[in-house]
Amino acid sequence: MRRKTLLIVDDDAIFNGLLCKELAALGFAVEGVKSWQDAKSRLTEIEPDAIILDYKLPDCEAPAVLGEIRQQYPVIVLTGYGSIPDAVKAIRQGAADYLTKPVDIDELELTVRRVLETAELKASNRFYRDQLAQRRPGPMIYASRAMQEVQKMIDAVGPTDATVLILGESGTGKEMVAQAIHEKSARAGRELVALDASGLQENLFESELFGHEKGAFTGADRQKKGLIEEADGSSLFLDEIGDIGAGIQAKLLRVMETGAFRRLGGTKTLQADVRFIAATNRDLEAMTRTGAFRSDLFFRLSRFVIQLPPLRERREDIEPLARHFLARFTRTAPMTLSSAALTLLLAHDWPGNVRELKNAIERAVILARPGSQILPEHLAFLARSGAGEVLLRFPHEPTLEELESAYFRQTLLKCGGNRQKTAAVLGISERHVYRLIEKYAPEA
Repeated sequence: MRRKTLLIVDDDAIFNGLLCKELAALGFAVEGVKSWQDAKSRLTEIEPDAIILDYKLPDCEAPAVLGEIRQQYPVIVLTGYGSIPDAVKAIRQGAADYLTKPVDIDELELTVRRVLETAELKASNRFYRDQLAQRRPGPMIYASRAMQEVQKMIDAVGPTDATVLILGESGTGKEMVAQAIHEKSARAGRELVALDASGLQENLFESELFGHEKGAFTGADRQKKGLIEEADGSSLFLDEIGDIGAGIQAKLLRVMETGAFRRLGGTKTLQADVRFIAATNRDLEAMTRTGAFRSDLFFRLSRFVIQLPPLRERREDIEPLARHFLARFTRTAPMTLSSAALTLLLAHDWPGNVRELKNAIERAVILARPGSQILPEHLAFLARSGAGEVLLRFPHEPTLEELESAYFRQTLLKCGGNRQKTAAVLGISERHVYRLIEKYAPEA
């Protein structure tokens, strides 16, 4: 492992040299300087893991500089014997710890190692918080009446502890709804814990959910807490719950009803206070009739059901979602969406729902020039994905001119912007194609 680097700032040359020697003997990489100006100069060249700073230096006192460095480096302040008020002042200004002179070497080592360990833990916590924030779904974006009704249901069930079952096709935003429900609850102070059942082998899913004891199976070389324990006092989101096996279904029903469970290979009964939110794109009711899913578990899950409509049934949401994703992917160089491109988005059937729309906008941004406009040519892959069929959809009853415009734009896109091919497909002259371009797609 990399040796930790310490910077010692003390104007007493003999004391400074002694500290450098003792700490180097303990395995640290150590540098010593005798003034704050020298320290500032070295900090432009090195990144110490901690700074040991004398309270009184020839060119400053510790509290005056702690504000500059405390966010970047943990600082241990050295004070004169009995100068407890000085030490307290340093701690209030952001010092990680303090020691009084003369310094006991054993105490110094313990203090340095404790401060470094605490700094590592804080850095690790910041990293994981950032990772969680990046994975957390963003705000719900909608304009449709159907999603307004979904929001009303979230507002109603969120503050309760009721189990919720979210139904909907893949990509409709089930995890986002689960997050919104959790954030409406009294458990919102803790992170939502999530587990996707799809693609996991049954024994692996069971281990993830319930945890395991050392020796429970080959490779279980230590005890591991499951996500039910991690979610104690919070909410547990089980995505694609229709994919779990019969054995786990029985254990899950028990923990949902009693809060009691056992780790794999364990004999001790544990308790957890967990709110369950589940989701699936499968027809659980039909699965209960065939015996593929336990009816008692289905009844427990379905006490409160939220059905998410597919994007093709709520086309009013396409434009606000598209603009939201466009803004998200172009923060440094904002882009706009042309009316022709929007027409194509509205006409697409979106079998992958909101997830597909998000991916389409991200791809279009990559294909377009930074800071420019999204044009039909940047969405040509949508036309190819629907090759061989003509599908025009509108969020309202279209006029004849709107139908003509949408069909012409889609045909022009499928022909890659080639006027001659477009004319041949439409059975009109190439000159007529030019007139229609001027009328319906001047940016093409």
